[in-house]
Amino acid sequence: MSGFLLRSHDLGPPMDWKETPEAHIFKFDLPGLTKEDVKLQVHDDRVLHISAAAAVGGDDLDKQCKWHCRERLDYRSFCQEFRMPENANVDEIKASMSDGVLVVRVSKDLTKKKKRATKYAVEIGENSVAPKGLSRFVCCKA
Repeated sequence: MSGFLLRSHDLGPPMDWKETPEAHIFKFDLPGLTKEDVKLQVHDDRVLHISAAAAVGGDDLDKQCKWHCRERLDYRSFCQEFRMPENANVDEIKASMSDGVLVVRVSKDLTKKKKRATKYAVEIGENSVAPKGLSRFVCCKA
């Protein structure tokens, strides 16, 4: 992963984070939640904070039931923070939610060039002779 998960409170929902040439894209599975239940913030310059809190009560019919097995997790309350990489343009974040899937798109700042290692060939000569005065090894601690 190119960024870092800083903090996760409670058990968070299944999520994906992928990086394309233009953006960082997060997808969270949030079944049963609406966009009003989700809070998306940026703080401390580069930290993306995603949280959700919704009333978990069930309906009246649910209160009359006796559960024998309940394995599907309830993601109605969670908080996760991600430190965004330097190339993330945190001023241009777009988010959408449809069918219980939150998609967060953080554009990259394409004006910042990555420092690339300079690679060049070094010519190896036949009978290299060291310049006068540099022909023997001198220890600087002597």
